[in-house]
This record gives sequence, C-alpha cells and structure tokens, in this order.
Amino acid sequence: MTRTATPIGLVPILATPFAPSGELDLPSLRSLVEFQLDSGVDGLAVFGMASEGFALATDERAVILRAVREVAGDEVPIVAGVNGTSTVVAIEQARHAAAGGADQLMVLPPYLAKPNQQQLIEFFGEVATATDATVMVQDAPGVTGVAIDVATMTALGRISGITSVKVEAPPTPVKVAAVTRALDELAVLGGLNAASLIEEYDNGSVGTMPACEFSDLLRDILDDLSADRRAEARSAFGRLLPLIHLGMRPGQAWAVHKEVLRRRGIIASGRVRLPAQELEPVTARALDEILAELRLPSWQKVPV
Repeated sequence: MTRTATPIGLVPILATPFAPSGELDLPSLRSLVEFQLDSGVDGLAVFGMASEGFALATDERAVILRAVREVAGDEVPIVAGVNGTSTVVAIEQARHAAAGGADQLMVLPPYLAKPNQQQLIEFFGEVATATDATVMVQDAPGVTGVAIDVATMTALGRISGITSVKVEAPPTPVKVAAVTRALDELAVLGGLNAASLIEEYDNGSVGTMPACEFSDLLRDILDDLSADRRAEARSAFGRLLPLIHLGMRPGQAWAVHKEVLRRRGIIASGRVRLPAQELEPVTARALDEILAELRLPSWQKVPV
C-alpha cells in the first residue's frame, strides 16, 4: 500500500465560505485557497472544526475537495477531516475523501458512544487500513469528550498508515511533550487555533493547524522561530494572541474566522450554518477593537 508523506509545518484549516443564501460560495473558496498559497502555507486542511465540517453534506464535501485541489495543484498536501460517529461512517467518509484527492485524513474518534482505549486502537486501525491516505489522529477531548492517553497513542504509532497526531488536549504543550517523549513514530502537530504555538514547537511539535484568517502572519512567526529570531517571533505572536483567543469563543468561533476573512477581502460573506452562531454584540465589539489594533492588511490576488 503506497502512503503519501505526512504534511507538517503550517497547515491551516480552511473555512467553508457560504453565500448569504446559505449555499456554498465556490468563488470565495477559490479566493481563500489562493490567499493561503500566497501566504506560504505548507498544506491545507478541509472539513475540520474550523471548516464547519459538521454542517456539510456528503456531496458538498466532494465539491469542496475538488475545488481546493484544482486551485492548490498536485504539490500541496491536503488533509481532510473525518468525523464519523462510528467506524462504518468514518470509513465511508475516509474513502470519499481519499477518492476525492485527500493525501491525509484527520480522524476524530467516535464521540456519541464513547469508546474505551482498546476500542480507540481498533477504530483508528480499521480506518487506517481502509484507504491509501495516511491518517492523523485528532486528539480533541474538549470537542469529543474522548481522551486518548499516551499509551494508546504509542500503540497507534505502530499501526501502518497512522503517521501523525494533532494535539488539542489542553495544555497542548504538555501533551505534545509527553507524546514526543514516548514515541518517535508519529509526527506531532498542534491545534487549538495555535494558541500555544511557540511552546508546542519548543516541546517537539513539527507543525500547527490553526484557523485560516491569519496564515500570512503565522508564516512570518514560524520563519522567525526557524531562523532563531525568537524575540521577533514572540513579539508578533503576542500581538496576534487576542485574535487567536477570540477565534476560540464557543459557538461564535466560525463567525469570527469568517468576519476577519470578509474584512480582509478574501471571502464575500461571513454567513455561518446552524448550530454555529452569528456574532453577538459583545464579541462583535471585541473583534472591532482587536482588528483596529492589528490593522491586518487587505488581500488582493497577486497577478500572474
């Protein structure tokens, strides 16, 4: 079975743009992918939590994946989220994503009927053998209510096809350190909107998978870290933290991501789908103040 390389570095979770009517907005999606490429990302992810993946129909997923691949080309790795509530459903989503061109599957554990640790090993093992795409284990107990302990991750690292883990179990730097100490079979990437980006890298992370509205700023921060310009990286990261934290607000995170993208001229509408919530006045005011301080540049497509 041929396996593709594990995407590492800056791999943002793409928002899913909707028109004011609620339908997919493909021109905005293409614009969003172009912005990410201009920002110098190392890969792209679709159908994650920041994508409103929970609100997408099966046929919409196929359309989105095809559009992202068309714009990104063959050289940019694409990670597709899998959030099935059982093994059968997860395998169905995995096969659709792999057939549509995804290089890696970011797989949540089943979260309605909570699995035990042995069942987690069996679940991820079955998903990993279902396609030729590699598997990233998404460790997100805050969303799923399912904790994946380090011993289980060690077992998962021995399964063919499972090549990485996205750590979203707070505090993420501590879990990143524990996983990287325990095994070197898995590449470890950070989540939770890059809120602990620098500490995650300090403790062994090789990538980050945040929301997608500030990829250009994160690219500069990661480049500064790589070049040992730590003071510059910490200063820029500190300025960005209020927006990062606002983009984690329960119920409204998706509206925050999209409003920033809209104001930067990257997508046309901030429309979200239920059960995501529109911005209420308190969050909207906070976002106004943060953006006034940050002065994020508007984006225009670079002429070819």
